[in-house]
Amino acid sequence: MTPDFPFTRDLVLIGGGHTHALVLRRWGMQPLVGVRVTVINPGPTAPYSGMLPGFVAGHYTRDELDIDLVRLARFAGARIIDGAVAAIDPVARHISVPGRPPIVYDVASLDVGITSAMPTLPGFVDFGIPAKPLGRFASRWDSFRNSVETPQIAVIGGGVAGAELALAMHHARSDATVHLIDRGRVLDALGYTARRKMLEALQAAGVVVVENAEAVQVTKKEVILADGRRIPSGFTTGAAGAKPHDWIADIGVDLHDGFVAVDANLQSSDPAVFAAGDCAHLTANPRPKAGVFAVREAPVLFDNLRAVLSGGALRPYVPQKDYLKLISLGGKTALAEKFGTARAGPLLWRWKDHIDVKFMRQFEDLPVMAAPKPPLTHALGLKEAQGHKPMCGGCGAKVGRGALMDVLGAGDDAGIITTGGVQQVISTDHLRSFWADPVVMTRIAAVHALGDIWAMGAAPQAVTLNLILPRMSPELQRRTLAEITATAREVVSEAGAEIVGGHTSLGAELTIGFSVTGICATPPKTLQGANPGDALILTKPLGSGVIMAAEMDGAASGAVVNNALIHMQKSQAGAADVLTTAHAMTDVTGFGLAGHLNGICAASGVGARLNLLDIPVMDGALDLAESGVRSSLYADNVSGAGDVFGPAGARFDLLFDPQTAGGLLATVPHERAATVLADLHAAGYPAAIIGDITDSPVAIKAV
Repeated sequence: MTPDFPFTRDLVLIGGGHTHALVLRRWGMQPLVGVRVTVINPGPTAPYSGMLPGFVAGHYTRDELDIDLVRLARFAGARIIDGAVAAIDPVARHISVPGRPPIVYDVASLDVGITSAMPTLPGFVDFGIPAKPLGRFASRWDSFRNSVETPQIAVIGGGVAGAELALAMHHARSDATVHLIDRGRVLDALGYTARRKMLEALQAAGVVVVENAEAVQVTKKEVILADGRRIPSGFTTGAAGAKPHDWIADIGVDLHDGFVAVDANLQSSDPAVFAAGDCAHLTANPRPKAGVFAVREAPVLFDNLRAVLSGGALRPYVPQKDYLKLISLGGKTALAEKFGTARAGPLLWRWKDHIDVKFMRQFEDLPVMAAPKPPLTHALGLKEAQGHKPMCGGCGAKVGRGALMDVLGAGDDAGIITTGGVQQVISTDHLRSFWADPVVMTRIAAVHALGDIWAMGAAPQAVTLNLILPRMSPELQRRTLAEITATAREVVSEAGAEIVGGHTSLGAELTIGFSVTGICATPPKTLQGANPGDALILTKPLGSGVIMAAEMDGAASGAVVNNALIHMQKSQAGAADVLTTAHAMTDVTGFGLAGHLNGICAASGVGARLNLLDIPVMDGALDLAESGVRSSLYADNVSGAGDVFGPAGARFDLLFDPQTAGGLLATVPHERAATVLADLHAAGYPAAIIGDITDSPVAIKAV
């Protein structure tokens, strides 16, 4: 989205289904200026249903199955919210996602698919795995197929989807006993020829077909039928009775059998709400639930969302009357049916594979963001100052440690004030936004600012909030402020402090800052006091700088980015409570582990030895560092860290990676280190002993 124009409207895409994924891709190539786009999805990825049987059979990896919504949202200029929608208030136009303030919309679109959960079947909730939503099913199947020695599998629902899964499961585990159970006749919706070929495939694979059988209970080890038969099963999935999500019934629009009824324009009875994919019912041209319709709805939905947000005319979606059904038969063979005719064979699987891989490739081949080029005539030194890549956000946007040391000199994490015999600490921190969701950015910025107080061994007391909002209409200012202030109050309150004031202004981009005071019940922890022999403990893994730099370039997977964001949002209050015996302590932020450790060494007159293999690293960070990804602050951190020696390589380079809301770094008496580490683990921190303090003169050696 072009930052020079203010936002005036909120478009919220609920769900990351095929239609919305394609809409996001087109939006990235043709955005509507003035619209802020939000995507809400439970997880950073969305599995592609067309490749699910192939994934189950083992033909595709999980990465090949998933659409990376994080990369797609970055490309589209959208914010992505990791969460499941619980309710929509059509009057207030509020969307409820547990764990965060309401999201307000001007226009919303639903593409949340369907669920095959069977809540009325006793035991299914506890022991069954619905085939839809796909993400949870794929994860559970991945775990099951790789761990069970003699698998017993039951598929409840003998339609095409159930038969595909049964064949795929048997192909993946040829030693499995697979039962396909249906209350009527299996594959009844297929034509005669197609059904016969599917039944032949099931028989050849040894899948046991159980027809006219009602499942009445699911246990951990079996499925119990109405006639008393017991089908052994350690993995029971449901592929029958696919239905809408329950919360859709309360969103205030017309429904058809629980699905959102939409007209030819994909618009519901509420003009502000659209729907597409399996969660929608096409009232003008009813069609079965099939991915082909979801894909072909995308360009129409894209045009109509733009039209309703800009005052343009809507256009209708006219689905084809019939479509080619390509059905996997377990191995690399498939069945094709259209107009009542059917064929099967390996060539058809290769055709299906080509179609599916081509569909997924369009979400991988996204342009990489490049740094803006300067004009032909410019000041000397401009290219060097600009660097070869866009400036990172968060702590990656800080001024380098060397420059600060030259101007301000060394200092502790917070200033110490003594008033009436009471010691307080005070600090301030501001982060340039690196993530489009202001709620996540607020949590990270608050934890980051509070880190200075925790590092001094103080209890947070009073907080002021300082914001720069990007240009937007007064109504969007109100919405954004509501999200930020509600989140800030929550985080600050959990830390035992209170927001007492603040300041706001408008600018080019979102910047969130906090000024924090804390009360010291005991003498403050400082950079001084580290003794030779002390153990070095780090409470959070490294890698946020590398990961977010890669995310800016579209080079980090959504799962890796999501995991890093979770680490950055984790409070260090509990860790500070454990580290009361630390001799010296700081938090690892913009200057990287090496820079902040150098601060302890310089203030204490000691050196340090680091064991590189013991330093915890965020998932994906090492691979990205090995591929050459670096934060824009990396070079400044290398030059500002002092004497640091060690073997060349990615692990060594991560010592200089700027961290945002990083962990606490403490020097602890050697004899107490094991106990302290155990207490940190018990409190839920992935802490590690990463080295020790030496009597070397202010030098850091990594081995």
